[in-house]
Amino acid sequence: MYKTLDFQITILTLKDAVSLHGLMLSNAERFKRYFPKTLSKNLTLEASERYILEKNNEIQSNSEFTFAIKENKTDKIAGLIIIKKLNWETKQGELAYCIGAKYQKKGWVSDTVNQISKYAFNELQLKTLQIISHKTNLGSIKVAENCGFLWRRTLISEFTPTNELALDMELYELTTR
Repeated sequence: MYKTLDFQITILTLKDAVSLHGLMLSNAERFKRYFPKTLSKNLTLEASERYILEKNNEIQSNSEFTFAIKENKTDKIAGLIIIKKLNWETKQGELAYCIGAKYQKKGWVSDTVNQISKYAFNELQLKTLQIISHKTNLGSIKVAENCGFLWRRTLISEFTPTNELALDMELYELTTR
């Protein structure tokens, strides 16, 4: 789908299950607050295999698009990017992404968001993409801003992490020009 010298964006395959499971477990603390559902679906190798099959079915049905960010040197999954909450009538979707700690601050997520935004606008014909982030998630906000997403408003009690109170979240949007 997209490849640089360091990483590529690909569709998950069953041979990625070991790598995906490893990424989730080694970054469980990092992912548990904002990626609890994805984390909970990858706690065992068998669960990761089921997750990959489910994600491929979602792509086939155009209900959600999950892609791996893979390091070229090792072919290991460094992170995920998801086009979710698709509304085909309004042509809107939301991006969610995560990256393993050892891969952060390399620019891979910003590059990936730029490429997936192009894919969403050109191939899926979406008109608006959203990124929803907590104000303390400075890395995610920096990615949104680096990729041209504009802050729109604070969404009150938008997201409730596991065993926490609801959090206000910041909405960023990018629209086709």
